[in-house]
Amino acid sequence: VPLSRCFLWSLLSGPLQSVCLLHSFHGPGLMEPPVITEESPRRVVVFPTDDISLKCEASGKPAVQFRWTRDGVHFKPKEEPGVTVSQAPHSGSFTMEGNNSNFAQSFQGTYRCFASNKLGTAMSHEIQLMAEGTPKWPKETVKPVEVEEGESVVLPCHPPPSAEPLRIYWMNSKILHIKQDERVTMGQNGNLYFANVLTSDNHSDYICHAHFPGTRTIIQKEPIDLRVKATNSMMDRRPRLLFPTNSSSHLVALQGQPLVLECIAEGFPTPTIKWLRLSGPMPADRVTYQNHNKTLQLLNVVEEDDGEYHCLAENPLGSDRHVYYVTVEAAPYWLHKPQSHLYGPGETARLDCQVQGRPQPEVTWRINGIPVEELAKDQKYRIHHGALILSNVQPSDTMVTQCEARNRHGLLLANAYIYVVELPAKILTPDNETYMAVQGSTAYLLCKAFGAPVPSVQWLDKEGKTVLQDERFFPYTNGTLGIRDLQANDTGHYFCQAANDQNNMTIVANLQVKDATQILQGPRSAIEKKGSRVAFTCQAYFDSSLQHSITWRGDGQDLRELGDSDKYFIEEGRLVIHSLDYSDQGNYSCVASTKLDVVESRAELLVVGSPGPVPQLEVSDQHLLRQSQVRLSWSPADDHNAPIEKYDIEFEDKEMAPEKWYSLGKVPGNQTSATLKLSPYVHYTFRVTAINKYGPGEPSPASETVVTPEAAPEKNPVDVKGEGNETNNMVVTWKPLRWMDWNAPQVQYRVQWRPQGTQGAWQEQIVSDPLLVVSNTSTFVPYEIKVQAVNSQGKGPEPQITIGYSGEDYPQASPELEEIQILNSSTVLVTYWWEGSQRKHSKRHVHKGHVVVPANATSAILGGLRPYSTYHLEVQAFNGRGPGPASSRSFSTPEGVPGHPEALHLECQSDTSLLLHWQPPLSHNGVLTGYVLSYHPLDDEGKEQLSFDLPDPELRTHNLTNLSPHLRYRFQLQATTKEGPGEAIVREGSTMAFSGTPDFGNISAMAGENYSVVSWVPKEGQCNFRFQIWFKALGDGKLGPPLLPQYISYNQSSYTQWDLQPDTNYEIHLFKESVLMHRMAVKTNGTGRVGLPPAGFEPEGWFIGFVSAIILLLLVLLILCFIKRSKGGKYSVKDKEDTQVDSEARPMKDETFGEYSDNEEKAFGSSQPSLNGDLKPLGSDDSLADYGGSVDVQFNEDGSFIGQYSGKKEKEAAGGNDSSGAASPINPAGTLE
Repeated sequence: VPLSRCFLWSLLSGPLQSVCLLHSFHGPGLMEPPVITEESPRRVVVFPTDDISLKCEASGKPAVQFRWTRDGVHFKPKEEPGVTVSQAPHSGSFTMEGNNSNFAQSFQGTYRCFASNKLGTAMSHEIQLMAEGTPKWPKETVKPVEVEEGESVVLPCHPPPSAEPLRIYWMNSKILHIKQDERVTMGQNGNLYFANVLTSDNHSDYICHAHFPGTRTIIQKEPIDLRVKATNSMMDRRPRLLFPTNSSSHLVALQGQPLVLECIAEGFPTPTIKWLRLSGPMPADRVTYQNHNKTLQLLNVVEEDDGEYHCLAENPLGSDRHVYYVTVEAAPYWLHKPQSHLYGPGETARLDCQVQGRPQPEVTWRINGIPVEELAKDQKYRIHHGALILSNVQPSDTMVTQCEARNRHGLLLANAYIYVVELPAKILTPDNETYMAVQGSTAYLLCKAFGAPVPSVQWLDKEGKTVLQDERFFPYTNGTLGIRDLQANDTGHYFCQAANDQNNMTIVANLQVKDATQILQGPRSAIEKKGSRVAFTCQAYFDSSLQHSITWRGDGQDLRELGDSDKYFIEEGRLVIHSLDYSDQGNYSCVASTKLDVVESRAELLVVGSPGPVPQLEVSDQHLLRQSQVRLSWSPADDHNAPIEKYDIEFEDKEMAPEKWYSLGKVPGNQTSATLKLSPYVHYTFRVTAINKYGPGEPSPASETVVTPEAAPEKNPVDVKGEGNETNNMVVTWKPLRWMDWNAPQVQYRVQWRPQGTQGAWQEQIVSDPLLVVSNTSTFVPYEIKVQAVNSQGKGPEPQITIGYSGEDYPQASPELEEIQILNSSTVLVTYWWEGSQRKHSKRHVHKGHVVVPANATSAILGGLRPYSTYHLEVQAFNGRGPGPASSRSFSTPEGVPGHPEALHLECQSDTSLLLHWQPPLSHNGVLTGYVLSYHPLDDEGKEQLSFDLPDPELRTHNLTNLSPHLRYRFQLQATTKEGPGEAIVREGSTMAFSGTPDFGNISAMAGENYSVVSWVPKEGQCNFRFQIWFKALGDGKLGPPLLPQYISYNQSSYTQWDLQPDTNYEIHLFKESVLMHRMAVKTNGTGRVGLPPAGFEPEGWFIGFVSAIILLLLVLLILCFIKRSKGGKYSVKDKEDTQVDSEARPMKDETFGEYSDNEEKAFGSSQPSLNGDLKPLGSDDSLADYGGSVDVQFNEDGSFIGQYSGKKEKEAAGGNDSSGAASPINPAGTLE
């Protein structure tokens, strides 16, 4: 065994370990005291024909000798007949072989084994040998048991006694168990108890079976015949205990063992059993109830189980009880068990033996198996407080001691030896060990020495002087030298010297002092919101000669990155925690470590956020529901490190509005209860939500539901209105009460009304819906109206009176138009007044597309009119019923300035001239008198703008000459009326010389079978010019008539040439004034060319064409007939739309939409609508919405309205003037609706 391991084991003070240490010093020849290693159990039960085996084994050197005692008398197994002694080394065991049934009984008794050698005697515990014969039931005559129905009876079992526990069964002759229940029970003593018998219990074969596990036999008692006499008068009786029979009993329970209490009662009806403990509740984790509650079993009894246990038998007629007085006692158990030790000469040996038990055990000492009372008085031992003490021991004092403790419940025995040896000093710590520590810490230099007597240990420096002169150096009793508050100059060699009276020994220890690890900047505490991230940093200093690391801990646990999770990001000196949750808050530490020291810096992380859910709600004081009040209490929610500012109390009515929550109000955050004012007849289910500065948390679980009693309404409907929708009625409406204001399952409304100003009786009607129509009223008469809520409990408070009006009639008079004042070409002032109108107007109504002014206005400014146009004006009064008769007048607006000319184009004529093309303005706004043309160079600011009049209004072109070929110009063209020039159209351009060679860089051509399209992108800034394009066919053969060059314009961007031959190559030439500008090629599609017919073939071709036309015409006629039959003479909208020229020129009526008759189609197809559009005649019934898409109305300073009109019809009218001449009062451009 390695020496170091032996030394460590010796510190454990065990006997074998000490022997191991002795082996290390002196080898296998050293003596060992005897030690019992194996023995039989304290109780041995044997049965007939069983062999008896008693075991006793021990170790020791020299060899151990064994002896036995029986009942305190020396017993020699070798001399007993039939006894075989074990010949195995270190064994004193023996076996007795039985040859008859009485053999084992002759060896009954209490045995003890003693194992001895020169160093002492060890002793086994007492072994009780018990012999048990073959179990037999005593012979007896079993008489029938007669009992009357309903009475109780006990069937006895009385099995033979046994040293081992046995099992009892009650069966019948068919080997079927007797059914047990609350009425029929087998007790712990084996008897079968009937609380009351029934006729069904009448059997002659109640048999008690006893199972003896030791002998593996089952014996049975003689059958018992139970005879039950039937009766018609079963009497009820109160319970009576059959077991135990007396009112109380005393029991002793052993600590650590189970306790079984039993109560069996009789009575009719069958009693029930309850168990009570007066000193407190039963220990739920250790108590069980069995046998239909008749047996109480308490496991692992402790001292606190002392006390009274009551069993209570009850039925409707009364009760009976039994009291068990339980006292808890305990067999002896160790507090301090004596241990074997090695001692050197002159030392003091002490063996402690401390035991406990109830009652207190008696402790006795033996030395080498002999009681100390029987030893000579001159021995140097003494016993003090249960400890055996020997002073100044010598090798002759080596012994084996026994401490024995016993009370009436058991016995304890411990062997422990005192071995006194002489050994030279020996240092067990290896020589030349190197120790490293950091500055400021404490170093421990080991010097574990052993010897007998115990050697003295001292530490010396390299000069041989003791190191203990420095107060920082301190020794330990085990030889270790401690050096506190280390400094760099403590590095060096230290010498340990161990010596006793036999020798001395020295070793050297080397100490190296390193720099201490320091955290220069540790993590800082943080407060972060849930879901965010936090980062901690750490910087540390280490000794350069040491390996080091920085790790992170959370609440003392090492943190590591979690696989695929990105919760933690860890690198040396940095920790990042993502997606913070409340479980992440705590203390986080940066740990800087080397193999010599560890430094930790801690920071606290608080995770804040909205509160957690309120954990529990309680509704109390429900007796206050009659006053529509209740008290709601709750447990505080987790504030998540931000104080709770308030609690929001909400309720839900699952009957009326499930899953919809309403707030009852908020209370301060330090409040955990509130008395709530409730509404009558509401099914309240409450929840509470905590709120802090981060917002509301999750709501609490819903509370129980409480229902408030019904009551009369406390509110009446609001927004009561009375308005007529006919001239002779009034419709009363109101906003219905919310269901939570009904105060009952249903609510109705009591509506009262009477004419205003009268003191007559109120008319009334009760309705369920929020609407009542009052009929047979006068036109537009004010009424007083009251609406009151009513339910099954009564009426609501007295309602307020609201004024309503019966239905209105159309206005009877029309406004009188006095004057239409022309303010300018687009604005007029209309003045009117009422004639004989005294009726009060109702509230303002705005009809879409009309300009509406207040009823008290007498003038209006209409703006946004088109100049030089005739308008039809109508003024109507209207009320809620509708408009009255209209006053109408026509007026004309004066001329204004025209709009800008359309489509100004520039066409190059030469290097110094341009031809300008334009179209007249869309809006003439008067009679055109001509145009004003202005232009000036863009790059020459010194030249003034040139301007001149073109007095011909029909002029559409003008040729400008004497232009500079090197300048770019801006041209401005304005149309004029007598009111002056209008808006200008502006174009920029230059002559051909400035534009350079025409650019056809993006030109391309594509071809079909008989056509080709040439397209190009005009260059920006290039002036327009005309050029020729010519398609020249290539190849041989008859290609048809040649194609002539065509003139086209540069700005038109594309040209299509028709009448080409299929599958033919063409060369395309673009030239201007005989100068070729561009040339390209194209090939048409198709499979062959169409050749010219030869001479003389014309008649045949004409005939073929004629026949083909006839056939085609017949096919068309057949198709038309088929369509007519399937359509019934009607044509679809799509067909008619295909024949339309202008879909907006002919208005459709609603009743004809979708299908047209034949006559309508013919009439439509035979005439073309005017380009002017189909203007409505003055006085038509169309509204403003037919002519304009929007109306913009604003107030003038005098309170009148300004109406500006714009819309699709104006544009149509303006477009019509373009082709029909200038607008004039005779040719109106539109009407004012």
